[in-house]
Amino acid sequence: MSTPLGDGTAANQSPTGGVKAFPIVGRMASERERVLGMTPAERAWRAQWLKDQILAPDEPKVNPEYYRQRYNPLRRFYRAPLNVLENALRPRLGAEFAYVVRHLISTAAFGMIGMWTIIYYFKYNESDWTRKSGWKVGMSRKKLFPNDPEWPNYETKQDNEYASYGFTKSPI
Repeated sequence: MSTPLGDGTAANQSPTGGVKAFPIVGRMASERERVLGMTPAERAWRAQWLKDQILAPDEPKVNPEYYRQRYNPLRRFYRAPLNVLENALRPRLGAEFAYVVRHLISTAAFGMIGMWTIIYYFKYNESDWTRKSGWKVGMSRKKLFPNDPEWPNYETKQDNEYASYGFTKSPI
């Protein structure tokens, strides 16, 4: 039995909710127990249990209504092309590998779209003196140490060039 903590959570949480789990196969899981002797009722129960473990050839069954209720129309629309690809690959590659291929393609596509969006933003939304929006991206001055050949001749700025955001280079 688990004891509650001060915050209301149980100290020893278990997947069975605190109830002691027991196997449904009973003592018949062990071959030694079955050899020692089974009653006819136990033999019938064991035979029925073994028959219940065999799946039908068409299992697992896919319920289209479950898919329709799980995904909204917009999500079904953008999943449709990769559903077709996955269903075409499934007979050749197997269900798991077809799903992995589908997942990799969709992840790569969303990653590329994200990268293109970031590149587009930084290319066409540069922050300069004409606008207030956009990220201010600047380059730091190169680090120079006393043993560098460019020491102490580094590029300096004039006082009016600090925080000008391109105003001094403007053709206006």
